[in-house]
Amino acid sequence: MNQANQEDWLDRQLREAAPYIDDEGFTARVLQQLPAPHRSRRSLRSAILLGVTLLASVLAYLLSDGGRFLVVAATRLTTLPTLWLLVLALSSGILVMAGGVIAAISKARELQS
Repeated sequence: MNQANQEDWLDRQLREAAPYIDDEGFTARVLQQLPAPHRSRRSLRSAILLGVTLLASVLAYLLSDGGRFLVVAATRLTTLPTLWLLVLALSSGILVMAGGVIAAISKARELQS
């Protein structure tokens, strides 16, 4: 119990402390002596990633006989019974939702720590 009182006292002291401690311009002098920030090449990196992605997509389309596998897969789906389509749609929805829940939980834990 004594430790809790001590923590409350310390917490109160830190909240009531002055938000700024006068350093006679030390912080400003240090900031002036720092080198200028470097401009990053994010736009170049983004363009390269986009270009490689487009190239890989076109290459995959050409190597897969013009996307013929998509037509074959769609044809197979249309021949399935309605109940199987319902189960397939429901299970894929549950999988996507579970992935979203897992991502949200991990992001929440990351933000808490």
